Amino acid sequence: MSAVVVVGAGIVGASVAYHLARRGVSVTLLEQGPGPAVGVTGDSFAWVSGAGGERPGGAEDLRAYVLADWRRLEVELPHVAVRRTGSLNWGGGPEQKVQPAPGQFRVGRSDIAALEPALRNPPDQAIHIPTDLGVDAAAMTGALVAAARAHGATVRYGTDVTSLQMSGERVGGVLSSTGFHAAPTVVLTAGTGVPKLCEPLPVDLPVVASPATLVRVSAPPGLVRTIVARPDLEVREARDGELLLPLSHGAGRAAPGEQAAYDALLRLRATFRGSDQCRLLGHRTARRPIPVHGPLIGYATQDRSVYVAVMHSAVALAPTVGRLVADELVTGRPTPELRRCRPRTH
Repeated sequence: MSAVVVVGAGIVGASVAYHLARRGVSVTLLEQGPGPAVGVTGDSFAWVSGAGGERPGGAEDLRAYVLADWRRLEVELPHVAVRRTGSLNWGGGPEQKVQPAPGQFRVGRSDIAALEPALRNPPDQAIHIPTDLGVDAAAMTGALVAAARAHGATVRYGTDVTSLQMSGERVGGVLSSTGFHAAPTVVLTAGTGVPKLCEPLPVDLPVVASPATLVRVSAPPGLVRTIVARPDLEVREARDGELLLPLSHGAGRAAPGEQAAYDALLRLRATFRGSDQCRLLGHRTARRPIPVHGPLIGYATQDRSVYVAVMHSAVALAPTVGRLVADELVTGRPTPELRRCRPRTH
């Protein structure tokens, strides 16, 4: 029996499992898919910023640590690189900021043209955040899982967790498609699936599913040099020769189809010189978890047998959340940085 069972091998679950295993905790990581990051993590735009991106609540208490924790993971997992490109924002992206905050700079047309030489019509001004970075979320998740295994964690794919195993009022593990997995502590990181698993518990988890589509486009390497965000287009280079373009759409609306993906490609071509040879590689829609009042991180039961970690900006926050959750579970002491992220029990 493991000391902790973590449900969900997206980037948050992988980070929690890694940080626990690194501290010597016996961990089992369960994932319903055939590998890590097969859900919303693998379809994330993965724009990591120390500013904005999360709904109100406790996220702002975590933002100060985001970039430092990503730098730490680069040292601990040196074979996985991030792309430190910075961002240019004139009306798009997290929180659609128009006023610069500390670490952000208002830049004019000439500076924008220097940062993005292929931009056809640079705006008069934009917000430049030089510390912003892009991440290969799937690769990082896989690296976290591999590192967790190297520290002794057990990882089981193809394991669909169907319910919590109740022993009286206490949870003693989880029931899954592959059987019972016992543990005195269960950590639920399965995004939009967490509220359903917690239905038997006296806890409120207001989480909505927000569909978003990620378009992948082939492109000349270096065509887009930063993370570009404006109201009708967000784009970044994921790797040499491949761009990512996210498409948002409201709850209840049909997912954008091939035409919407092609329209995004046309906007890209209209925005950057030298983009005529860009071609669609594909597009996929995922259901992002959006906690209504900000991240939900903490115990869902008074006896501390169930812990939840659900947030919108999962890629950005995962290294910080994994570290803080592991610290709480190992020491038994509440972490001040998570005080405004607690789920409401009754």
